[in-house]
Amino acid sequence: MIGQYHEIVAAKRCNVSPSGFIPESISEKLFDFQKMIVQWSLRKGKAAIFADTGLGKTAMQCEWAKQVQNHTGGRVLILAPLCVSLQTVREGKKFGVDIRYLREDDYNDGIIITNYEMLEHFDFSRLDAIILDESSILKSQDGKTRKRILELSQRIPYRLSCTATPSPNDFMELGNQCEFLGIMSSTEMLAMFFTHDGGETSKWRLKGHAKTRFWEWM
Repeated sequence: MIGQYHEIVAAKRCNVSPSGFIPESISEKLFDFQKMIVQWSLRKGKAAIFADTGLGKTAMQCEWAKQVQNHTGGRVLILAPLCVSLQTVREGKKFGVDIRYLREDDYNDGIIITNYEMLEHFDFSRLDAIILDESSILKSQDGKTRKRILELSQRIPYRLSCTATPSPNDFMELGNQCEFLGIMSSTEMLAMFFTHDGGETSKWRLKGHAKTRFWEWM
C-alpha cells in the first residue's frame, strides 16, 4: 500500500518533458555560465531566462535564436520594446548573429525582430520560434498585447521568455510566463499552488504544501 501511495503522489507531480535539441556547439564569445544557460534552454525547447541586468541576456537570446534557426532552417521572431529592437540588432552583430529589423513581414526565413506594437503585421503560423524580450510585458493580466501574444504563440514549437525583472511576488505574472511557455494555464497554476488570501480575490498566497513545491516546479 505504501508503494502504491508513493506512485499516486509521483503521478501528480508536474513534469514537463523537454521538447528541444542538443546544440552541436555554442559560440565561444559567450561566458561559460552563458553557454550553460543557452544549452539548457535549447534542450528545454520552451524556457525562460530570468537573467539580472548585466549578465548578458541579449547575447544569450541572440545565440539561442541562431541555434534554433540553424536547426530548423526557418524563421525566428524576436518581439521587443521599440527602444530595444535596434540595440539587439547591433548586439547580434557582435556575436555573429544576423538579425533583421522589420515593421512588417517580408516572409523570408531567418531571424527577425520587431516591436510589440507591430506583432499583428507578422504571420505567426510560419514561425519556428519566438522570443519575448523584456517579457514582463506579460505582467498585465487584462492587456490586449498579453492576450494576443498568448493566443498567437501556442502552436510555435520553440519559445523563449527573457527578462531581467520578473517579479517573484507577482504570481499572476509568473502564471502568464508559464502559460506563454505552454506548461499550464495561469488559472491552472493558481488552482494547483495557491489560495485566495482572505476575502480578497485579487491576492493569492501559497498553499501550505506548495511553499517548497512551487519553487521547485518553477
